[in-house]
Amino acid sequence: MAILAVNAGSSSLKFSLYPRHADQILASVLSGSIQGLEPHGTPEMGWTFNGVSHQQLLQDGNGSTFERALLALRSLLTRETGMPAIEAVAHRVVHGGQNFRASVIVTDAILEQLARLNSLAPLHQPHNLAGVRAFRLAFPELPQIACFDTAYHATLAEEDYAFALPQSLSEQGVRRYGFHGLSYQFIMDNLLEHSPRARGRVVMAHLGNGASLCAATDAKSCSTTMGFSALDGLMMGTRTGALDPGVLLYLLEQGWDHQRLQTMLYQQSGLLGVSGISADMRRLRADGSDAARKAIALFTRRVVRASGALTACMGGLDVLAFSGGIGEHDAVLRSEVCTSLAYLGVQIDPALNQAAIARGIMAVHTPDSAVEVWVVPTDEGRVAAREAARLTA
Repeated sequence: MAILAVNAGSSSLKFSLYPRHADQILASVLSGSIQGLEPHGTPEMGWTFNGVSHQQLLQDGNGSTFERALLALRSLLTRETGMPAIEAVAHRVVHGGQNFRASVIVTDAILEQLARLNSLAPLHQPHNLAGVRAFRLAFPELPQIACFDTAYHATLAEEDYAFALPQSLSEQGVRRYGFHGLSYQFIMDNLLEHSPRARGRVVMAHLGNGASLCAATDAKSCSTTMGFSALDGLMMGTRTGALDPGVLLYLLEQGWDHQRLQTMLYQQSGLLGVSGISADMRRLRADGSDAARKAIALFTRRVVRASGALTACMGGLDVLAFSGGIGEHDAVLRSEVCTSLAYLGVQIDPALNQAAIARGIMAVHTPDSAVEVWVVPTDEGRVAAREAARLTA
């Protein structure tokens, strides 16, 4: 038997299949994505099964592009020889709000509650839920499990999640939630397997198009940079990160409406907005222009500043872990961040740091470093698969 883990976006569907052996979720045997699912897009499915890669253009047919994509995926799952039978589908859902502090089996009532959170994560939540609804129709015989990016941060103390707002707003659920929880759970689980210091004071950096930091003690989240929505904290690919709310008041006075503000905050800022070139760190590294260097420097400084703040809240640092597309593959950024944190006793080995780009979990600190530094390739789908297996056992 196996768990199918999926992540539905606005124009793509990522999927991985994780075999289950007794209580253990094994490494995925199938992984891939279907791109081009936006209206009038050209859907194409790419996947790797047992180490062999494939590509397939989806044929025209009845239904939306997403419906055709699910038919193609269902066909793939049934025609490949040796494919394990699926017992459940695990969905990444970005926001669980106050009510969902752990994964749940989806019902109509739960979908209705989760849809009320769409405005808190407009780039993700509506598309996550659309994926759940579509899979319920395409795979009606399978339980659908919602796994929340906010759940790992349910251990935050009030002084870490509360905003300095009137109590009436706090009672409405206006508070810090934190995100990237599935990734942080995976990173922590791996650190616990490899380092006895992982139960100490840990800063985990999930750095990609979406970016955040999480501080953890005793393997539990105690502070994080993202807040009420997926906008706060670090600068990101196209999102602003932390921003003085006075800027928004100023723009409102200039005549900006809600839609224009939302588009700017979520889609036109971050690396893309500062550079005017791209949201992709790899492209900015290759560009070499002053605008590209400015965007990279700002991103790096935000990571350093937030790392120091989280470390201060914990009273020190034992382990620093990098993950996400940038965190795993950008050796220059890791080096610059660690150099800036040298005052904490962080010492990184340049050769190990460079080698970590093409490896699995790997320590990159020197033997005499006061802080362990790890690169941990994340696998959010595997965490979601574990949750689904637990709920359907």
